[in-house]
Amino acid sequence: MSVAQRIEQHLACLQPESLEVLDESAQHAGHAGAREGGGHFRLLIVSKAFCGKPSQARHRMIYDALAPMMKKEIHALAIKAYAPEEI
Repeated sequence: MSVAQRIEQHLACLQPESLEVLDESAQHAGHAGAREGGGHFRLLIVSKAFCGKPSQARHRMIYDALAPMMKKEIHALAIKAYAPEEI
Protein backbone atom coordinates (compact mmCIF):
# COMPACT_ATOMS: atom_id res chain seq x y z
CA MET A 1 0.00 0.00 0.00
CA SER A 2 1.38 3.43 -0.94
CA VAL A 3 1.79 6.25 1.55
CA ALA A 4 -0.97 8.18 -0.25
CA GLN A 5 -3.32 5.22 0.18
CA ARG A 6 -2.40 5.00 3.87
CA ILE A 7 -3.17 8.73 4.23
CA GLU A 8 -6.60 8.12 2.69
CA GLN A 9 -7.13 5.20 5.06
CA HIS A 10 -6.28 7.30 8.14
CA LEU A 11 -8.51 10.16 7.00
CA ALA A 12 -11.53 7.88 6.56
CA CYS A 13 -12.42 8.66 10.18
CA LEU A 14 -13.41 12.17 8.99
CA GLN A 15 -15.89 10.63 6.53
CA PRO A 16 -14.76 12.76 3.58
CA GLU A 17 -17.19 13.42 0.78
CA SER A 18 -14.20 14.15 -1.41
CA LEU A 19 -10.52 13.42 -0.87
CA GLU A 20 -7.51 13.98 -3.12
CA VAL A 21 -3.97 13.14 -2.04
CA LEU A 22 -1.16 14.26 -4.33
CA ASP A 23 2.35 12.93 -3.72
CA GLU A 24 4.82 15.71 -4.53
CA SER A 25 7.83 13.92 -3.04
CA ALA A 26 9.70 13.69 -6.35
CA GLN A 27 9.76 17.48 -6.55
CA HIS A 28 11.64 17.59 -3.25
CA ALA A 29 14.34 15.00 -3.90
CA GLY A 30 17.47 15.84 -1.96
CA HIS A 31 15.57 17.85 0.64
CA ALA A 32 16.44 16.91 4.25
CA GLY A 33 13.02 15.43 4.96
CA ALA A 34 13.05 13.44 1.75
CA ARG A 35 16.47 12.00 2.56
CA GLU A 36 15.08 10.76 5.87
CA GLY A 37 12.20 9.01 4.12
CA GLY A 38 9.36 11.47 4.71
CA GLY A 39 7.26 12.46 1.72
CA HIS A 40 5.70 15.75 0.63
CA PHE A 41 1.95 15.64 0.06
CA ARG A 42 -0.84 18.00 -0.99
CA LEU A 43 -4.29 17.27 0.42
CA LEU A 44 -7.75 18.46 -0.65
CA ILE A 45 -10.51 17.20 1.61
CA VAL A 46 -14.22 18.00 1.88
CA SER A 47 -16.06 16.75 4.95
CA LYS A 48 -19.15 17.58 7.00
CA ALA A 49 -16.88 17.17 10.03
CA PHE A 50 -15.46 20.61 9.17
CA CYS A 51 -18.82 22.43 9.32
CA GLY A 52 -18.64 25.43 11.64
CA LYS A 53 -14.94 24.90 12.39
CA PRO A 54 -12.18 27.39 11.63
CA SER A 55 -9.23 26.41 9.45
CA GLN A 56 -6.93 25.82 12.43
CA ALA A 57 -9.36 23.31 13.97
CA ARG A 58 -9.75 21.51 10.64
CA HIS A 59 -5.99 21.18 10.27
CA ARG A 60 -5.73 19.90 13.83
CA MET A 61 -8.34 17.22 13.06
CA ILE A 62 -6.33 16.13 10.03
CA TYR A 63 -3.02 16.09 11.89
CA ASP A 64 -4.61 14.08 14.71
CA ALA A 65 -5.88 11.51 12.20
CA LEU A 66 -2.44 11.29 10.57
CA ALA A 67 -0.43 11.35 13.81
CA PRO A 68 1.01 7.84 13.39
CA MET A 69 2.44 8.86 10.00
CA MET A 70 3.76 12.33 10.80
CA LYS A 71 7.53 12.88 10.79
CA LYS A 72 8.06 9.32 9.53
CA GLU A 73 6.18 8.82 6.29
CA ILE A 74 4.98 12.43 5.98
CA HIS A 75 7.52 15.24 6.14
CA ALA A 76 5.36 18.01 4.67
CA LEU A 77 1.63 18.35 4.16
CA ALA A 78 -0.18 21.17 2.34
CA ILE A 79 -3.85 21.15 3.35
CA LYS A 80 -7.01 22.56 1.81
CA ALA A 81 -9.96 21.50 3.98
CA TYR A 82 -13.54 22.52 3.24
CA ALA A 83 -17.04 21.90 4.53
CA PRO A 84 -19.41 20.78 1.74
CA GLU A 85 -21.26 24.10 1.61
CA GLU A 86 -17.99 25.94 0.90
CA ILE A 87 -17.40 24.19 -2.41
